[in-house]
Amino acid sequence: MNQLRKFNDKISDDLFNKIKNVETSIKDQHSQIELIKEYNQYKILDAMQSSNLSDQHFNWTTGYGYNDIGREKTEEIYAKVFCTEDAIVRPNIVNGTHALSLCLTSILSHGDEMIAVTSKPYDTLDELIGLKGNYKFSLINKGVLYKQIDFLEDGNIDFQNISESINTKTKLIYIQRSTGYGFRNAVDIETIEKVIKLVKKVDPSIICMVDNCYGEFIEEKEPTEVGADVIAGSLIKNPGGGLALTGGYIVGRKKIIEDISYQLTSPGIGKECGLTFGQTRTVLQGLFLAPQTVSEAVKGAVFCSKLFEDEGYEVKPRFNDKRSDIIQAIKLGSKDKIIDFCKGVQASSPVDSFVSPEPWDMPGYDSPVIMAAGAFVQGSSIELSSDAPIKEPYVVYFQGGLTYAHSKLGAIKAFTNIKHL
Repeated sequence: MNQLRKFNDKISDDLFNKIKNVETSIKDQHSQIELIKEYNQYKILDAMQSSNLSDQHFNWTTGYGYNDIGREKTEEIYAKVFCTEDAIVRPNIVNGTHALSLCLTSILSHGDEMIAVTSKPYDTLDELIGLKGNYKFSLINKGVLYKQIDFLEDGNIDFQNISESINTKTKLIYIQRSTGYGFRNAVDIETIEKVIKLVKKVDPSIICMVDNCYGEFIEEKEPTEVGADVIAGSLIKNPGGGLALTGGYIVGRKKIIEDISYQLTSPGIGKECGLTFGQTRTVLQGLFLAPQTVSEAVKGAVFCSKLFEDEGYEVKPRFNDKRSDIIQAIKLGSKDKIIDFCKGVQASSPVDSFVSPEPWDMPGYDSPVIMAAGAFVQGSSIELSSDAPIKEPYVVYFQGGLTYAHSKLGAIKAFTNIKHL
C-alpha cells in the first residue's frame, strides 16, 4: 500500500485507510481464487505435457498452411484443456462474435429453432440473428426460428419456461455465460449443467451451445465438462493470457467442429488449411499463463466490487458472490459518473494514458458506448478496461488487469475521479 502512495499523490489518509479495510475484507475471496488458479494451471500443464508439445511446434509455415504442426498441436491441446473431442483455434477468427457466428450459421438451417435461454444474446449478434438491421442472410431471414427466454425477476434461469418451450423444431439451446451489458451475475457452471441436463432429458439430440467469452478459467470446470456440445470465445480475452495478438477458439464434439470448419474455410477443406502466421508460440504461452492472468483480473474485480459497494453503490456481483466471468458491474446512476469512471481507468493504463475517452456510436450497439482501454493488444479485454452504454440505468463494466496491482490502481483512480478527490 505504501508503494501505491508513492505514485499517486491523490490518496489521502482517509482513502488509504479505506483501501486497507477493503483489502482486509477480501482476503478469503482472494485465497479461493488462488486455489482455482492452481487447479487450472495444472490442467493446462498436463494437456501440454500429454500432447508432447515441443519447440518445433512454434515454427512458421507459409501459403495454405498444409501440415502446420503447430496449428494441429494447438488445437489438440485446446481440446484436452476443455475436455472435448476437437477444436478450432485460429488467428483469422477475428473476435468472439465471429467465433459465435461461425457456430450458429453452421448448425442452424431453415426450419430449425434456436432458443436463447439467458435472455437476448450480446448486442453484436443482433444483426446475425435478425433482431435488427436488414442483413438478408440473417438467421431469421434464412428461416431459422428464434425464441428468447428472459431471466426471472430474481436474476435466475427460468427452468420451467425452458422445459415448456422445447419442441420438435428445437435444434439449439444458446447459453451466454457472461453478463454482457446486463446487470446480473454471470451464469455459473453449476447452473449451466442444470440447463443442459434439463434439455438433454427432453431431447438428447438438441445441441447445447455456450458463449464462453470472459468465463474461461474462472471456475475449475468449463461448460464442455458438464455436457455442452460446443463453446466458443476470443483469444484476446481470458485464454490468451494477455499474449495472444488476435484470434478465437471453438471447441466441442467432432462432428460439430467439422461442420464449423467448413464454414470457416470451405467444404472439403475444413481444418486442413489455414496459416497461423507464426502465432503458435504466443497463443500457447498465453494459454499457459491464462490461469495466473485470469486470477489477477478476478482479484481486481473483487477489490473494485468491495470498494464501490462500501461507498453505497449497487454492484453485480457483490465482492463475496460466486463468480463465473471477469466482469464487475457498478450502477453509477448518471452519464457523467460513467465518463469520469472510464477516464480514471484510461489514466491508469500503460498505453495511451494521456487519452481522454468519450462516448461514440460504435457499430453493433443501439446507443453510444464509452470504452477505456490502454492495452498492449488493441481491444484485449483481459487487460484492464472499462466500458458502458450511455443509457439508463447507467451501469459501467470494469474488467481485466494483467496484474492485481494494476487492476486495483484502475479501480482506485476510477473511484477518485467520481468522488473528485
